[in-house]
Amino acid sequence: MARTNGKSEIDPQGLDVQHELPPSDEAGEEKASSTGAEAEQSRIDADTPELRSEMQKLRAERDTLIDRLARLQAEFENTRKRAAREQHQFREYAVADVVKSLLPILDSFERALQAPSSNPGEFRSGVELIYKQLQDALAKLGLRPIPAKGEPFDPHLHQAVEMVETTEAEDHQVLEELQRGYKFKDRLLRPAMVRVAKNS
Repeated sequence: MARTNGKSEIDPQGLDVQHELPPSDEAGEEKASSTGAEAEQSRIDADTPELRSEMQKLRAERDTLIDRLARLQAEFENTRKRAAREQHQFREYAVADVVKSLLPILDSFERALQAPSSNPGEFRSGVELIYKQLQDALAKLGLRPIPAKGEPFDPHLHQAVEMVETTEAEDHQVLEELQRGYKFKDRLLRPAMVRVAKNS
């Protein structure tokens, strides 16, 4: 009995009857898929000039932003270096101004040491004048002495080196200033070393 791609059956008279199967849909699917891919490719090919143009714009914008970022970083670094240099110069000039304000006092000391010391009273007056000159120069810079003797003891301004038993002064009153304390503007530069009264 011969067979073909179709299905073989025997009819009542004993003859082979061939029934052809319907054609497979695979070829149609492949054709449809091929047609879809071609359509997609055609669409991409049609959009290629626009896509290329858009890509060129995006690349140009990216390059511009990168260039701008590099420039800003360079400007920031230059500004930082300039600020550091100016701060260093300011400190140097500030010290130079302080030294310049002390030069007249140095001149006065030199003249006092060159003068004959036959009269101790005149020498003392000269030293007192230089001392006053130095006080004035430092006061202009912002140096202020801290009041101590006769003042109530303040641990923020005074450093007690001795407590003295006495009834001649109020409890915790500064009896004596051993070393003067100073403020520089509003900042404590050095506390005053003092003796403090203690009432038993």
